[in-house]
Amino acid sequence: MEREIKFNQAILEGTSQLLETDPSVYVMGLGVPDPKGTFGTTLGLQEKFGSERVMDMPTSENAMTGVAIGTAIRGMRPILTHQRVDFFLLALDQLINNAAKWHYMFGDQMTAPIVIRLVIGRGWGQGPQHSQSLQSLFGHIPGLKVVMPSTPYDAKGLLVSAVKDNNPVVFLEHRWLHNVHGPVPEEMYEVPIGKASVIHEGSDVTIAACSHMTLEARKAVELLSEEGISAELIDIRSVKPLDRETIIKSVRKTGRLIVADPDWKFCGFASEVIASISEEAFNDLKAPPARVTYPDRHSPTSWALSNHYYPSYRVIAMEACKMLRLPSKAQMLLQELLEFRSEGPLDVPDASFTGPF
Repeated sequence: MEREIKFNQAILEGTSQLLETDPSVYVMGLGVPDPKGTFGTTLGLQEKFGSERVMDMPTSENAMTGVAIGTAIRGMRPILTHQRVDFFLLALDQLINNAAKWHYMFGDQMTAPIVIRLVIGRGWGQGPQHSQSLQSLFGHIPGLKVVMPSTPYDAKGLLVSAVKDNNPVVFLEHRWLHNVHGPVPEEMYEVPIGKASVIHEGSDVTIAACSHMTLEARKAVELLSEEGISAELIDIRSVKPLDRETIIKSVRKTGRLIVADPDWKFCGFASEVIASISEEAFNDLKAPPARVTYPDRHSPTSWALSNHYYPSYRVIAMEACKMLRLPSKAQMLLQELLEFRSEGPLDVPDASFTGPF
């Protein structure tokens, strides 16, 4: 029987094994040695490996990111953690103007192998300064790799791959994923960066999703199946490099594409995926592609607003019904969605988002 652990435990285990096997790896970040250990992902590491390899840091994001990059240039492999992606915005100069450009400016003779773990996403009315995702921003920068695991298995495997990579990697983890559980091998293993995963095969419509929206897409696939619609679900996993080949192959089979991206629509990652399909598989499309994203407004704090701000699996399923020219089913889903949004606060994790995944 396969062992199952939580998403945060998978990150913790992967980090511990990296520290055990590679003396150049160290962990630094706000709250790393705190009692809650960055949502449980760094618990006990300082006690096990000491304060010289697992350390807190002052509230000076730009300076400390510069320190981490400097150590990476000198041969270390730092894992720099931030409890919110929003806090890391203070360090974009170091990331974009230094870490991302180092290998290019020195003809690949010098690299900056740094992993930056950033917690993203919605939750409990935390509002516009604590609920952003920003994968499109990071993916836009040459020289950066960007990953967004949705399962415990991928969380551990992608973290190991990211630390072993000689390029800077931005590791985005949605806060609602930390308590989902699924099978994770005890030994250290790697999940390749730049390779998507086909979670469910189908023939009528392709749903490409990442991070938390992959969980919503799973429920959409189940709902569509009850209506006799066969959906293929792709977990993108890696924003950059993007596995275009897997998505193109699927769209050539289904002729339809929905991209579920937990971020804003304008200039978003979903737009990049659809642009790629339009360039490479336009003649295979049977209907215009659709984006299921956040509206181009700041994340609300009030649940009365957030209930209408964040898309759910019903929105994904509704878009699929529209593509397949099933207006009555789309209207039924819309009515269910409106009733669901009026039931009470929805800015909390769905009770079914526990696993196994």
